[in-house]
Amino acid sequence: MTTQLQHPATILVTGATGTVGRPLVHQLVAAGHRVRALSRRPAQADLPPDVEVVAGDLADVASLARAFAGVSAVHLITFAGEGESLVDGDELVRLAERSGVRRATVLGGWDETSVERALEGSAIGWTRLEPVEFMANALEWAQSIRQGGVVRMLAAWPSAVVHEADIAAVAATALTQDGHEGRRYSLSGPEALTPAERVARIAAAVGRPIAFEALDEARERERLRSYGYSEDYVEFGIRLARDPPAEAARIVPTIEQVTGRPARTFAAWAREHADAFRA
Repeated sequence: MTTQLQHPATILVTGATGTVGRPLVHQLVAAGHRVRALSRRPAQADLPPDVEVVAGDLADVASLARAFAGVSAVHLITFAGEGESLVDGDELVRLAERSGVRRATVLGGWDETSVERALEGSAIGWTRLEPVEFMANALEWAQSIRQGGVVRMLAAWPSAVVHEADIAAVAATALTQDGHEGRRYSLSGPEALTPAERVARIAAAVGRPIAFEALDEARERERLRSYGYSEDYVEFGIRLARDPPAEAARIVPTIEQVTGRPARTFAAWAREHADAFRA
C-alpha cells in the first residue's frame, strides 16, 4: 500500500532556484506540503510566499544546520556554488541523519559522487534521478537565435531531452510517497531529437524561421570558448559531440510510470519558453 508523507512535515529543497529545484518547490507547495528552500542569496530567490527560504551554502556544511532542522525529507544536488564544486557528501549526509531526514532524492550527474556513496551507508531511504539531458539546455541558444536567427554547433546526434518539470515531478513523488527508496530512475522525454529538430520546434513556437548550421571542430572550439569554458571542458564538449553516450537517445517510460502522466514534449517546452528566443 502506498502512503504519503504526512503534513505538516517539512521538505527541504537544495538548489531551490535552479532548473529542477524551482519547479519542484512550486509542485510541492501546490500539493500542500511545507517547503523550505536553501539559497545562498535568499533575498533574490523569488519563490512563492508560503516557502521558507533559508540562507546556506552546500559548500559549507556548517552553514546548513538551520536549513536541516526539523526536516523529514530533502532533495539534494551534488555540486555547490557557481563553480559547481562537488559537495562533501559524508558531512552532508551525517547532518541529514542527525536532523531526522527519512527520505531523500538526489539529482545525479554523469558519475556518482560522495553524496550517493554516503547515502548508501546511511539509514535514509533515497532515490537517484538520472535525467538524460535537460530541455532547458536549449536556452544556451537563445542569444544566437535572438541576434542572428541561427544556432551553430558541432553535435548532430539525437537526445531524448527531458522537461525539468517532469524531473521535479518524479522527485516530488519520491519525496512524498512510499515505494521509491533504493530506486535509480533513468528519465527521458518522449522522443529523441537532434539539435536541428529542436531548433525547428523553437522556430514553430516563436513563429519565425531559425537556421541550424553544423560546425567543424575548430569552430566548435571557438563557440565553447566564447562561453568562458575551460580548455578541459572545451575538449570534453568536442568528445561528447563526436561520441555521445549510448543512453542519450534511449526513451524510457519512467516519468509516466512514476507520476501517472506522460512526459512533456520539447514542443511544449519551446512554447513555454518562446519569449526567451524572441528578438
